[in-house]
Amino acid sequence: MNNNIMSDKPWYRIPYVWMVIFFPALAVVGGIITAWLAINSDDGLVMDDYYKRGLEINKTLARDQATDDYALKASIEMRRDQGLLILTLNANDQFNYPEEIAITFLHPTQGGHDKHLILTKTYGSEYQAKLPELSKGRWYIQIEDNDWRILHSLYID
Repeated sequence: MNNNIMSDKPWYRIPYVWMVIFFPALAVVGGIITAWLAINSDDGLVMDDYYKRGLEINKTLARDQATDDYALKASIEMRRDQGLLILTLNANDQFNYPEEIAITFLHPTQGGHDKHLILTKTYGSEYQAKLPELSKGRWYIQIEDNDWRILHSLYID
């Protein structure tokens, strides 16, 4: 019986050598794949000016309070066959309907996919704009003017 650790076989024929080489090599390959994914996938910030937004929290709360004071409600209709986005506002008698309203479709995780639109008043409390290209999934919607804003969420399938 040969108890010698070294045998007459060349090193590449010993299974333990390959086991010792395999795990560090696997870690190197995994590191290269991780680096490639990090470079090629742009996460982006959800909001570019998050610090400025944090400082303006009191203004935002006042806009939300104004929405409640006006009893402001919004309904959104997407007419895909016509390529139109129709927004209808309902409010109390104190509310003055503006000629234009800004609407922002906010992607939950990737700020680069956000869409900003200006809707123009067609008649009464109805506003209209061209329907943007939106990917499937959940979107947050911010409808706003100078002194108020409405927040909604929407699932697009």
